[in-house]
Amino acid sequence: MDAGLLRRVEDYIEALFAPPDPALEAALEESRRAGLPEIQISPNQGRILQLLAALAGARRALEIGTLGGYSAIHLARALPEDGSLVSLEIEERHAEVARRNIERAGLGGRVEVRVGEARGLLSEMIRRGEGPFDAVFIDADKRGYPDYLELSLRLSRPGTLILADNLIRGGDVLEPRDEAACAVSRFNEMLARDRRLDATIVPLLRERLDGFAVARVTGL
Repeated sequence: MDAGLLRRVEDYIEALFAPPDPALEAALEESRRAGLPEIQISPNQGRILQLLAALAGARRALEIGTLGGYSAIHLARALPEDGSLVSLEIEERHAEVARRNIERAGLGGRVEVRVGEARGLLSEMIRRGEGPFDAVFIDADKRGYPDYLELSLRLSRPGTLILADNLIRGGDVLEPRDEAACAVSRFNEMLARDRRLDATIVPLLRERLDGFAVARVTGL
């Protein structure tokens, strides 16, 4: 499919359902000024994330991969005023930018950004009995996706919503050749085969074809 058409369709949906938002625009600009990689979710994906978390009635959410806080703002907005989001970020510099962006959006009281390697942070959360969470969003180092899913399940309950980004990677998962594509392919197979999950992947049309996982924990 023509990349220009994909971009026009994305822009059309974005104009209808994700109009300019001062807090989100400021978060993107602050992240650019700080030199963060521009790999955050799209405005349309942000709307999907926010709507699904709200539909799930989430009060406590977990995010693996904060970057500049753009997705955290969307996710935190889906929570009630007394809700909470724990977001994990490996880079302290990214976390500092994210905290500023989240605070500017008026959500500082709902969001805690923790810095460290996600596997270690998740394992510590399990040890401390911090679960269960009502919603989990995975958007971090692709090579860690299988581990992140397994650890997230240990912080879940029946009914927990698990979402994940970048699961088609322009078709690379069909014949994976690099470590990241192989890990994502394994993650996708886990979603399909794990009896604890009821899941699917929703194709996304952006500059290239990608996919977004929507899964519900059915049992543990």
